[in-house]
Amino acid sequence: MTAAELWQEFLDQKQAQGYEVEDFPFYEAFQFGLEAQTIDDLARLVKEGIKTATASAYPMYELDQAPLPQTGTYSIVMDSEEQAVCLIQTTEVRTVPFNQVSEAHAYKEGEGDRSLTYWRRVHEDFFKQELAQVGLDFSQDMPVVCEEFRVVKNSE
Repeated sequence: MTAAELWQEFLDQKQAQGYEVEDFPFYEAFQFGLEAQTIDDLARLVKEGIKTATASAYPMYELDQAPLPQTGTYSIVMDSEEQAVCLIQTTEVRTVPFNQVSEAHAYKEGEGDRSLTYWRRVHEDFFKQELAQVGLDFSQDMPVVCEEFRVVKNSE
């Protein structure tokens, strides 16, 4: 199923419930991770309701001059084959230094053993790789955008 098809199913469902389509802001479609296996594993964790949070490097938003995620917006999680896995809605966004990300947030990310130690190790490696590709350096006090979300609709 494509992102457009999943979004249309969601809008049709909302219209049938009496909502106006205009009440639902445009969605974005994206993948978690960089490698196919990771992308698929993380998408599965989201679909199963285990992964309910994510974190991204704030410097990437600055570099791209992109707006931060906003509470209430919708996104479609894609797998490595560019197929829609599920529709999520952002429920909370906050920016904190990398070294101040909480144990609770690490747990909500649903990865590995869900510990803060695991989260820091994996995300430091990921952020170093991501930032190096654009000529930026990682630091322990780098701002991180912590986003929480809920699954609204799974693909069929």
